[in-house]
Amino acid sequence: MHEFLRKLETLTLIDGTKVTNYPGLMQYWLQVKTKAEKKEYMHKDPLSLLNKAELPYALTTYQAENLVQHYLFPSRTDLYIERKDAQEWHKLLTAEGLVGKGNVRLLIADSHHFYGSFKRQNCNVVCIPQLIVDLLQEGGVCTEAAEKLLQKVEQHVISTQ
Repeated sequence: MHEFLRKLETLTLIDGTKVTNYPGLMQYWLQVKTKAEKKEYMHKDPLSLLNKAELPYALTTYQAENLVQHYLFPSRTDLYIERKDAQEWHKLLTAEGLVGKGNVRLLIADSHHFYGSFKRQNCNVVCIPQLIVDLLQEGGVCTEAAEKLLQKVEQHVISTQ
């Protein structure tokens, strides 16, 4: 941990444990993060499915951004799930939906993606830094949404917790 913090200090992203360059830190995270395995589905009402599901998840990208700052149209519901729950999610989604490129994308990842997640309109959302990095990775209009979120974080309009 100390080694990693020293590296971030060398990159002038932090001073001690205080973030001094939040946008730079997000860009660094984007470069070093591992990509989650993806599975895609089509479901007529993903949010109602999430309300019924008794499995852990954390929304990200379009749907999460819409719940947090209402800038993007929630054209797709991306959610982090744990690997151990992948088969259960598959059963849930195929009971009323279809497999293949659609409006739901499961991102199979480690439980650390749930760290700092919070509830918004009865949905679990990834922490704001994770959301920003995921939006930057998505690209296109998501980059603009991420930049708006970054501005709000820097102005302390939105919490990073």
